[in-house]
Amino acid sequence: MNRKERNTEPSGSGVIDIERVMQLIPHRYPFLMIDRVVNVVRNESAVGIKNVSINEPQFQGHFGRHPVMPGVYIIESMAQSAAVLVVETLGKEFEGKLVYFMGVDKARFRKPVTPGDVMEVHVRKEQRRGMVWKFSSEVRVDGAVVADANFSAMILDH
Repeated sequence: MNRKERNTEPSGSGVIDIERVMQLIPHRYPFLMIDRVVNVVRNESAVGIKNVSINEPQFQGHFGRHPVMPGVYIIESMAQSAAVLVVETLGKEFEGKLVYFMGVDKARFRKPVTPGDVMEVHVRKEQRRGMVWKFSSEVRVDGAVVADANFSAMILDH
């Protein structure tokens, strides 16, 4: 079976900019947790990019003078990166549909993410049955793994 038959061709240039991300998924400020997606291979993998800025609202209270990206936001960046991959794989008729978490397993936070960091959110499809997808994910900052998890999600109409 060749790449085309498996729908595993790179997505155009392999880069999805912020405008296209917002066409593909419904998330918006202040809960849009990715700035672009690169290295997109439909039906296989992608890398979400998140530029962490001190101007984000969560840093006012988490933790004031020692700002740390909340773990749930890191997990959300994984989910949003995966959602972009799902919708890009399935095609235009799925743009803007919701991809819901079904479960998160083996989540580990290995190092704090702080303002100024650039998160590389690597997501890889492990399995797909109908509209249910399973992923593994690893988040890196400067090449070091800062978090990883396995999760499942389902795509639905609004």
